[in-house]
Amino acid sequence: MKRKQSPRILNISWGHMEVEGIGTGKDFKLYPGGGREWDWRETHTEHVPGIQPADVKELLERGSKVIVLSRGMQLMLRTCPETLRLLEDKGIGVHVEETRKAAELYNKLAEREPVGGLFHST
Repeated sequence: MKRKQSPRILNISWGHMEVEGIGTGKDFKLYPGGGREWDWRETHTEHVPGIQPADVKELLERGSKVIVLSRGMQLMLRTCPETLRLLEDKGIGVHVEETRKAAELYNKLAEREPVGGLFHST
């Protein structure tokens, strides 16, 4: 069975992203086989304490074996320790980077493995 390819990030700039096969928006959840805009209100996410376990749940359910979490362009978005612990407990590789670096890493990983990511473009 052929693995589902994670969509590539085609362009990223302040407050704007373009994702292959999905379109344009501000923040995105990406995973093997697709993605969608990331609406922080769904899980009541704020810059602090940051990305919560509920934010990565969909990425895990969609088959991500490694996850890239972006911190925003100015490194304002944090990640809850519980989120990192959850991913570690499940044996999921995780990378936390500034948004442009996160997008670059995600695209490289997408070439060879089922990667998921949360991207905040401001």
